[in-house]
Amino acid sequence: MPDKILVTYASRAGSTVGVAEAIGQTLAENDFQVDVRPMSDVTDLAPYRAVVAGSAIRDGQWLPEAMQFMRTHQAALSQRPVATFMVCMTMAAKNETYRAGVAEWMGPVRALIRPVSEGYFAGALDLSKVPSLRKRLMFRVSIALGVWAEGDHRNWDAIRAWAEALAPRLHA
Repeated sequence: MPDKILVTYASRAGSTVGVAEAIGQTLAENDFQVDVRPMSDVTDLAPYRAVVAGSAIRDGQWLPEAMQFMRTHQAALSQRPVATFMVCMTMAAKNETYRAGVAEWMGPVRALIRPVSEGYFAGALDLSKVPSLRKRLMFRVSIALGVWAEGDHRNWDAIRAWAEALAPRLHA
């Protein structure tokens, strides 16, 4: 079996790319050969012994292209260790009750595969990257109410710690 690990992702505004790169770098520092690639560029999983797959969250769901990747590669993913992660602003919410239901958003992914680990990470909120006026207004109201703050909320130490803990699980 090949010895490479694939870290693959779907992103909208770039936060998930950064998280995937940090995971890949951490795995590489732990003596893995790692490719970090967008899901849209991955056509074959044969070169990989394990996969770490992640998506940004929109409206409580993995991005459509991320779910399509999981469906397309479901058979190959079921034959190797797979860890999953998601990046969403809900993880940056000050009120813990908002974060309580985030794990449920992994349900459709779990229906396709059995992850060896799941990571939940906050993203970055840059209102200039929010595509619709309606969503920008909703975020502005949420910011005014103290639900979120604009800025980068990624916890690099937590991301690296999760990736380091993956090492023994990806050798399984």
